[in-house]
Amino acid sequence: MRAKRLTTQQRQEIFRALVATQDEGVMTVPESLQHVMKQFDITETQMRQIQDEGIDKEWPPLNEAVQTVS
Repeated sequence: MRAKRLTTQQRQEIFRALVATQDEGVMTVPESLQHVMKQFDITETQMRQIQDEGIDKEWPPLNEAVQTVS
């Protein structure tokens, strides 16, 4: 599969989808990675790069304030 170029906005969207999928807790981490890769039609290499970039740059939702539950 040939990797397609992705904009920062697209990479952030993919990262947000990955975090949301993992937060649901329904799938394992490898399953969530496969699910998002299939959803956005990207390679495993791209997924790993997006995952690393999102963590390093604290992309949303990582940089959003934590809400307290009262």
